[in-house]
Formats: sequence, C-alpha cells, structure tokens
Amino acid sequence: MSDISILSAGRLYCDLVFAGTPRMPTLGTETFVDGLSLHAGGGAFITAATTKTLGLKSALLSTLPAAPFDQIVAKDIEARGVDTTHCASAEPGQMPQITVVMAMAGDRSFLSHKSGAALPETSLEGLGFNHLHIGELRSLVEQPWLVNAARKAGMSISLDCGWDDELLGAPGDPATLIAQVDLFLPNEREMARLTAMGLPPDPAPLTVVKCGARGATALSPEGRVTVGTTRLDAFDATGAGDAFNGGFLSAWLTGTPLAGCLSIANRCGGAVISSAGGTGGLSALRHLAVPGAAE
Repeated sequence: MSDISILSAGRLYCDLVFAGTPRMPTLGTETFVDGLSLHAGGGAFITAATTKTLGLKSALLSTLPAAPFDQIVAKDIEARGVDTTHCASAEPGQMPQITVVMAMAGDRSFLSHKSGAALPETSLEGLGFNHLHIGELRSLVEQPWLVNAARKAGMSISLDCGWDDELLGAPGDPATLIAQVDLFLPNEREMARLTAMGLPPDPAPLTVVKCGARGATALSPEGRVTVGTTRLDAFDATGAGDAFNGGFLSAWLTGTPLAGCLSIANRCGGAVISSAGGTGGLSALRHLAVPGAAE
C-alpha cells in the first residue's frame, strides 16, 4: 500500500440508475425501463473508490443521505473499502440526497436533489492526509474553508467541476477559487462553458480537460499533453469522469509523467462504463500497474 493518502470531499448521493433507457421522458409521456439499480454516488465517492482500488489510502468527507438511503450508500462505500470515519449523518428531518440516472446510447442524464451541507466542517490538521480532492465546484463554493484547511494541513488540492446550471449558467467569478487549487479536472463541456464566462483555458496551475472517448488533455506551464483512448461501448457512463480523476491522482501523486497519468486515467474512466453505477467496473482495475501506488 502506498504512503500517499487522499481525502475526497463532496456531496454523496444515492444513485437510482435506470439502465438501457429507450428514450428520455418528455412532458405528457411515460418511458418504461427494465434496468434499475441503487448505488452510492457522487464524484467524491467514485474518485475515492478508484484511488482505493489502485492501492492508495482513501477516505471520504461527506454527509450521508438521509434514511432510508443512508444504509444502502454506507454498505456500498464499505464494500469499496473507503474510510468513512470523517463522514456525518444527515440532520434530522432532511430530505435524502438522490440522483436519478437515465443511461442510454453511451451517455446519461441526471436529475438530482441535494439537501443540507455537503460535508461537515472540520479541521484537516493531524489527520495524516497528503491530498484533498474536492468532488465538485459547488462544494468548494459552499465550503470555501476547505482550501485554507488543506493548506494548513500541508495537503495538495485537486478539484473537479461538475455540471451546475447556477454556477455555469449565470454571471459569476469561479476563477479565484479554481486558481487556488493545484489541479483542476473539468470535462470538455464544462471547460467550454467556463471559457465562455471569461476564464482562461488553463485556470489552475495544472488543468486536465476530459474529452470522453477522445481521451484527455493536460495544460501546464510546461505545455500541452494530449493522450487519446480507445472508444468503448458504454452500458452506463455514470462516474467515468470521477474514475478518471482517481486514476490521474493515483499516478500524479506518485510522480508519474503527465502522459502516463493521462493514459492510466483514461483506462480508469473506461473501466466503469461497462456496468451500472459509478463503481461497478472498478474490479477490472485491480491489476492496473500505477508506479508507486501499490506494492
């Protein structure tokens, strides 16, 4: 097991995955789907599950969904070996955090409900983590203390973007928050929206743009590195970007050159699309060699 340890912070959902959706529902109609399964979801968890699979010490900083979905989610997290010591239960009376996932034609759409604080506010000093990964920009906007807390604890910081109509569709200035992290991991569509809002194409010291079946590009002061990937048939694309994050972090934090980080990350993103839920395909990564990440 590597000495690198990652704390992943962000919203935690119970994903209700409708797989094999024949068409998206439209107003006044009904769509029937045979495939339905429930899973722990949210970018922070999927990234943590990926880094754990690849041999890093991984923990989650999140608020569990309210009952009855908390038990389903907790069981799924436990099965992935992710440490939940720093998680909190939902406040009494809160509605559960749920995402309805409609997967079809190699892609998916989400309908989500969030409730209460994404994570408990806590000191990160003395916890022994090397790195903080923030699962979505919204959690950093709501919890800006995370950056200072991580720096006080001597941690490097990464941040995913996540699609959010309010943050990406209205005037605002996320640039200041993004510039404070070491690594920013948006997907292609999110980055396009951010640049349309006036952000530079490289808003963080290292920016990695995920381009799905076309691979990914890393932008740093040393230049641009692009690594392609093999197009795969997707059963459910949920969590592909978050698993990519886990693969990239597992390699980057152990000193792998950027091209190697992107290659490993692409493999991780591709692995999870073969089954329902964001972590169902992670078992295919157990023998993936990440230099320095596992014995």
